[in-house]
Amino acid sequence: MERIRILLADDHNVLREGMRLLLERQPGFEVVGEASDGRETIVLVEDQQPDVVIMDIAMPNLNGIEATRRITERCPRVGVVILSMHHDESYVIRSLKAGARAYILKDALKTELVAAIQAVAQGRSFFSPKVSQILQEDYFQALGRKGSDDTYDLLTDREHEILQLIAEGKTNKEVANLLHLSLHTVDTHRTHILQKLNLHSVPELILYAVRKGIIS
Repeated sequence: MERIRILLADDHNVLREGMRLLLERQPGFEVVGEASDGRETIVLVEDQQPDVVIMDIAMPNLNGIEATRRITERCPRVGVVILSMHHDESYVIRSLKAGARAYILKDALKTELVAAIQAVAQGRSFFSPKVSQILQEDYFQALGRKGSDDTYDLLTDREHEILQLIAEGKTNKEVANLLHLSLHTVDTHRTHILQKLNLHSVPELILYAVRKGIIS
């Protein structure tokens, strides 16, 4: 079984040591480095090329969200899991826009952290159940304030299918291969999905899918 290579980024030494001990007990996991600030994280990612980075947000020199943005631009195959104490929507949205594939809270269960790493290593998204619940509650409260209906029903069955695959982190090419469609057809469906849901980017689409409970 191919091992998942992990880099830990957090400015608290005790927390990093605890995570290393926890993760190295998991079959198939290997911690290949540790960083205590954002700039050091970027250097280590470029040097070690891990599969997954566990990233704190509040770090010195360069915060975790900006470090995530630079990592995903320079090393797009590296997946980032945000591990944060912040559970409000603004941090989740900013992390997604920066390219993070998962967001879990620091008080999460061990099983959540392990599941997040495995999901991101496979190119999928993962959100702490507490984060998903908050996003869903905010979403339905906003719908109620607007007095509007859910636009999800405007999508066709095929668009529902493609929405979920894209939200799980699949590229257009991967979706095309899975559904035996042309790349142009998938791109057209994605455009229609964004238009019907009044969304403007893939990060917004992922956030929508989390709020709707389409992905966890």
